[in-house]
Amino acid sequence: MGLNSLTCCTLCPRRCRADRTTSRGFCGAGASPEAAVVCLHTGEEPPLVQGRDAAHHGVVNLFFAHCNLQCTYCQNGDISAPHVDAALVRYTSLEGIADAIAQLLPSSSGILGLVTATHYAHLIAPLLAALRERGATPTVLYNSSGYETVETLRSLEGLVDIYLPDYKYSDAQLAARYSHAADYPEVAAEALQEMIRQVGSGLKTDEDGTAYRGIIVRHLVLPGHVDNSIRALDTLSSLTPFGGALHVSLMAQYYPPTPTLPPPLDRTVYPEEYRRVVEHYDSLGFDGWAQELCAHDTYRPHFADDDPFTPDRP
Repeated sequence: MGLNSLTCCTLCPRRCRADRTTSRGFCGAGASPEAAVVCLHTGEEPPLVQGRDAAHHGVVNLFFAHCNLQCTYCQNGDISAPHVDAALVRYTSLEGIADAIAQLLPSSSGILGLVTATHYAHLIAPLLAALRERGATPTVLYNSSGYETVETLRSLEGLVDIYLPDYKYSDAQLAARYSHAADYPEVAAEALQEMIRQVGSGLKTDEDGTAYRGIIVRHLVLPGHVDNSIRALDTLSSLTPFGGALHVSLMAQYYPPTPTLPPPLDRTVYPEEYRRVVEHYDSLGFDGWAQELCAHDTYRPHFADDDPFTPDRP
């Protein structure tokens, strides 16, 4: 997609048709790239962060500013909102982004994570070309909310090696209430099917166990909404009726990022809630991982820092 497509932007399911050359869309993005952080992140799923070089294992994550979904409880809200503090936008050019990535990649390959890149999908091919000019050909990981159009995903075919989408909601009313996207359940399911068509339903790994192709689907358990999680897992189980089980990452890391959220989002997940979801997850035979319930204490990014995931902050 060229710049001309941004005069009537339909990159995401919002199809807000904003002229991003002169204004900003629903997500808050203009025509130029805005990225908050480029960092080495060791907290992703095991096949993404285990490598030959123990001193540099991890994913080089590029966190774009803004997001097309706008969840009320977003844990990356400082950088995903339509209006992001200018001090948190560190990179505003492809060249600057490419330089930062090339400096952090542990080798000419490594894994590059593109985090919430939907609204900049048209810039992914030029970014990868800029990295090739710098001698870098990373495995490309597309880290997404799952709220994608099939058309945009098809434009990425051959560029993305591993998809890492969320599947947040099976409940349309919940999706409308928390993410202003009542169509999320069916739109995200169609997006997942397109991702599976491109890279398969499994996860291919090398001799060290590091992933190089496939899909991992994440689901974040929300407090007070066990039924949503159970139905979401049922949907994921139905996506590959004739193939291998999906790799599903069940996440317990929810915490209220602001003190003003209404119940039940004003608390973390209760042990009994998570137990019920984990039991259903286990019964469906997924490959993958279930976070420990205490994960909500460890994933608390600080995007004002160069490395938002530095542990043991006061």
